[in-house]
Amino acid sequence: MARRLLGTLYIQVLIGIVLGLLVGALWPETGAALKPLGDAFIKLIKMVIAPVIFCTVALGIAQMGDMKKFGRIGGKAILYFEVVSTLALVIGLVVGHFVRPGAGFNIDPATLDPSVTAAYVSRAQADSVTEHLMHIIPDTFLGALTSGDLLQVLLVAILFGYACTKLGEAGRTVAGGLEKVIKVFFGIIHMVVRLAPIGAFGAMAFTIGRYGLESLLPLGALVACFYITCFLFVAIVLGLITKAIGFSLWRFLTYIREELLITLGSSSSEPALPKLMEKMERLGAAPAVVGLVVPTGYSFNLDGTNIYLTLAILFLAQATNTDLSAMQMVTIILVAMLTSKGASGVTGAGFVTLAATLSVVPAIPMVALATIVGIDRFMSECRAITNIIGNGVATLAVARWEKALDMNRLRDELKRGPAAVEQNLG
Repeated sequence: MARRLLGTLYIQVLIGIVLGLLVGALWPETGAALKPLGDAFIKLIKMVIAPVIFCTVALGIAQMGDMKKFGRIGGKAILYFEVVSTLALVIGLVVGHFVRPGAGFNIDPATLDPSVTAAYVSRAQADSVTEHLMHIIPDTFLGALTSGDLLQVLLVAILFGYACTKLGEAGRTVAGGLEKVIKVFFGIIHMVVRLAPIGAFGAMAFTIGRYGLESLLPLGALVACFYITCFLFVAIVLGLITKAIGFSLWRFLTYIREELLITLGSSSSEPALPKLMEKMERLGAAPAVVGLVVPTGYSFNLDGTNIYLTLAILFLAQATNTDLSAMQMVTIILVAMLTSKGASGVTGAGFVTLAATLSVVPAIPMVALATIVGIDRFMSECRAITNIIGNGVATLAVARWEKALDMNRLRDELKRGPAAVEQNLG
């Protein structure tokens, strides 16, 4: 029994996380030096993310042969994203307003070092709305597959798939080739993901060794408030959505436990993206829905990041004794609805987005960001986990809305649990 448990990937990842915590806490310098282990694992996964998304989306459109249907799926996905992610922004603002985690800090902005956050602020200011939209168009077709920008990959995949629908038999031949190529890339993913325990070990050892658990103590109220808020959002908001669809949230979380642990260990949701897409299809969602909703959700449906944005801004306002009017709070939500769309699953993107959102509230000094930069790494783990759960639920919700979800298969897979999947994939 013990050998069987140790042979499962999620137990190995959990062991890697625990060992990383111990090494980082007991030998900080050694832990910090293990950063390349986590970075290497993330790079290996990111190496295949773009081709997987390209092949999946292009194949889905080519097989569907109906751009109107594809546009309908996209429209429903965007509507779902806007409603749920805006709700996340409002929840973060409400919790920050009533819990007041920054009250009593009495921070004097003049005593803070602006150089600590200078890089984040410059990145946020450089990315205007126009530049962000223009960045979606890649310089070259192959450039989209090497840039790491999921929206660029989506754009070229949609164009490629649409072109296939216009080529008749030739297009169907190309689609058949894409189907075979996808199997190769998923084969690569299954090999690489076996390294997840090592990656989680290195990433966690670095986080604890570099920042130290003691860095959480001064701002423990903010960290605890954020984690609890995300937990309640998942349990209540996403729980109600899963209940409306017709399945158990708890069983779903158990089903994607590997992906959640990989996300926890790496502080990024991107390494779990390919396997999340594969599991959504196993749960009965149509490949065309999975191929569109999951990668789009990584830029447009970041529930954890949205909670973090408004909660962190309220914390900084309270910590610097800055009173915000009702109009300023509404402005924060409206601006965050736009800036949050630029965040991705990469560690640190949430903090850049926070800087971009904070720039529209001049009353809060930008230098106040230095107060929370030291704990952002710990908060990014919760952001990423909440984001990936939200995108999994969103995929099944849109598939159900589109009548492209096999409910019998969904319930059967969840009853079988992740062990059967791990055995088939391992």
